Amino acid sequence: MSALALVPLNSPPRSGLDRIKAIVLDSVPSEHTKRAYGQTLDGFLCWFQAQPLGELTKAAVNTYRTKLETDGLSPASVSKHLSAIRKLVSEAADNGLIPSSLAESIRRVKGAKRQGVRLGNWLNQEQAQELLDCPDTKTLKGKRDQAMLAVLLGAGLRRGEVASLTVEHFGQREGRWVICDLLGKHGRVRSVPIAGWIKAAADRWIEAAGIETGRIFRPINKSGRVCGDSVSDQCIYNTLLEYASGLGVKLAPHDMRRTFAQLARRGRSPIEQIQMTLGHASIQTTERYLGTSQDLHDAPSDKVTLRIH
Repeated sequence: MSALALVPLNSPPRSGLDRIKAIVLDSVPSEHTKRAYGQTLDGFLCWFQAQPLGELTKAAVNTYRTKLETDGLSPASVSKHLSAIRKLVSEAADNGLIPSSLAESIRRVKGAKRQGVRLGNWLNQEQAQELLDCPDTKTLKGKRDQAMLAVLLGAGLRRGEVASLTVEHFGQREGRWVICDLLGKHGRVRSVPIAGWIKAAADRWIEAAGIETGRIFRPINKSGRVCGDSVSDQCIYNTLLEYASGLGVKLAPHDMRRTFAQLARRGRSPIEQIQMTLGHASIQTTERYLGTSQDLHDAPSDKVTLRIH
């Protein structure tokens, strides 16, 4: 019998299943992943404890996968749930709470079958320019917001990367501006060449806000004054929604990465250079297969030909 089978339905916090969940969350460095895993595991553990299954098995996880599909979750959402469960059993096995053979069998549970490819949303050139022009740059908030949108649209950064961007990240390499040594997803570090219009938007905000060091993007109070040292990911999300809704389009921060990739590709930027800029997990494999090194002179950002007014 597995350790998970010994936990009663009314077990106290951080014991049994809750203790294993805490181990999983403690092992995840990213706050985004930690939040997502926490919500996903809460759903699974609540379901598992309410089932007369006796113990955790591969069959039980397969039953849960079927439930998720029956509930109408997309293949991508089902895969996220299963990813969290695989992490759960891996940590449980590593801590001697369940047999390694059991964890391995559960890790082999197949995800939902995808039918076709989801394209997601992105903006065309005219829409992207219209979005970039939305903020009122006569105000301090407008200068900040336009700089945020410029980095999202022109450099393809994730919103967490935008929130953590500092003055020190900007540097010159091979005669051009680059966001240097950016810490991205799963601890991967990359450098992102940026076009002059992106740096111009950032400089206008930095100068107006009187920022010399540290985080670039900072909160602004109702009086229009800087009132903190850094913005949250949610602030960036809300800022994008504010201007996107004004244009009558539905967007999420990740759609800005898609927009960047689409505009750069239509500007004839090589796919491998776009992958490097975005920091995709497969970039090391792409570089090995293609034997390609990052080109700072002909960067993807140069193909996104937007303007700062």
